[in-house]
Formats: sequence, structure tokens, C-alpha cells
Amino acid sequence: MAVGLDWYEATCHAFAAMGLGGFSTHDASVGYFDSPAVEAVLIVFMLVAGMNFTTHFLAFRQRSLRCYLGDVEAKAFLALVIGSCLVAAVYIWLAEVYPSFWTALRHVSFNLVSIATDCGFASTDYNQWPIVVPLWMLFLSCVAVSSGSTGGGIKMMRTLVTFRQALREMSKQIHPAMVQSVRLGPHVIENRVVFAIQSFVLLYLTTIVGLTFLLLASGLDPVSALTAIIATINNAGPGLNVVGPASNYQSLTDFQTWVCAFSMLAGR
Repeated sequence: MAVGLDWYEATCHAFAAMGLGGFSTHDASVGYFDSPAVEAVLIVFMLVAGMNFTTHFLAFRQRSLRCYLGDVEAKAFLALVIGSCLVAAVYIWLAEVYPSFWTALRHVSFNLVSIATDCGFASTDYNQWPIVVPLWMLFLSCVAVSSGSTGGGIKMMRTLVTFRQALREMSKQIHPAMVQSVRLGPHVIENRVVFAIQSFVLLYLTTIVGLTFLLLASGLDPVSALTAIIATINNAGPGLNVVGPASNYQSLTDFQTWVCAFSMLAGR
């Protein structure tokens, strides 16, 4: 409300941001307000919602920010999202989508954080940007948010374990006799947990591939099919092309709608 929204709009957007649900009170979503201040407030709270609420609770109880510094997952989440905002903004600016870097940074930051946290707010039609940026945003929606957050996808904890397990296996190819544990911070991750996470990730990717091919077989174009499944299985909302931020899922056939509905249930 301090940045210009009335009590009704502020309440609706507060619930939509903290629940990472992404529904706005306007068809143009947050782009309706055309306000950098509104977008900045929502960015902060989408990032808060994308982190582990156990960490927030500990920080509140201890009245200290040290909990965040000790949270490997939160640091990786923030570093990946903020770093992606900066790189993508430079790319969009160099592609001359916007006349200034600061305008590019504003729009990229809001929409990238929104999709990376699986919220789904939009302030502009990023479907018109060079496709590498919105595809990267949707990739982040698969891996970025923390466990114990309100977001979907694989979660950053599983992403880190999977990445470090891959590094361990590559090292063992070079040094077969090496004994090395998978660690997150000071904690050693047991092999049974590592293998369980690998199984989860494989099932997740297999589901995306299978449902994407169902949409392709039903006549949907490849970009719309893939991004619709990624957006729905992560509960992020908008995809690209016919399901992009400037449109919705209304143009899909009944069969395609049922596939996306199943994808949302599977993602949960």
C-alpha cells in the first residue's frame, strides 16, 4: 500500500507473492501498474518466499541474519537468481530490446525472479525477447527455489546434490580409487540419499519429456508444448508462444488442457 496499491490490490498481491501463486487483480498482471516501486516490493517478497521458511523462522527467533549466511541452499538460490538477472539484463540491453541498461534490468529482474520462483507474475511480454532469456527463466523455475519454500520444481537442495554427485563421478573416472563424499556445507550426504535424489530427478525429467511428447502428438508446436509442461509441472504459470505471458491456456484443446492439468497435479 505504501507504493500506491489500495488495500484490496495489496492484499491480493501479497497472498499471490508469498504463496508464489502469481494471480493478479488485472489481466495485464503487474504490468498494469507500470511501477518500478511495486515491482521492487514484489521482487523482495518473491525472493523471501523462494527461500526455506525454516531459515526465516530461525532468523526471526535469533534476531540475526547469520542463519542466511549459514544456509548453503539460500546462498546458492540468491547467487543464481541475482547473477542471472544481471547477465540476462546485459544480454537484453545489447540486443537493443530496451534503450537503456536500467530499463532492461528492471524488466528482466522482475520477470526472471517471478518465473524462477514459480510465481508467474508478468510486467511485460517477455515472449518477444530473444528466446534464450525466457528459456533460461523457465529452466530456473525447475531448479532454483529452496526446499521448504512455497515454490515448485526440483528445488535447489536436490540440484546441488545432483551437481556435486556428477562432479564426484567425473573425478572417479580420472581417479578410480578415490574416496570422496558428497557434501553440502559441513554435512556429508549419505549415498542412499544421493541415489534417491537421482531417482527423483530422473522421474521428474521423464515426466516432462513424456507429457511434452503428448502435447506434440496433439498438434501443439514444440516451444509451446515444452514450455507449457515446464510451466505447469513447476506451477509457474505462463510458458511461451501460445501459452506465453500475453496470452493464456484458453486456446488449448480439451485434450491438451487435461494433459496440462495432470502436469500440475504431478508437479505437486
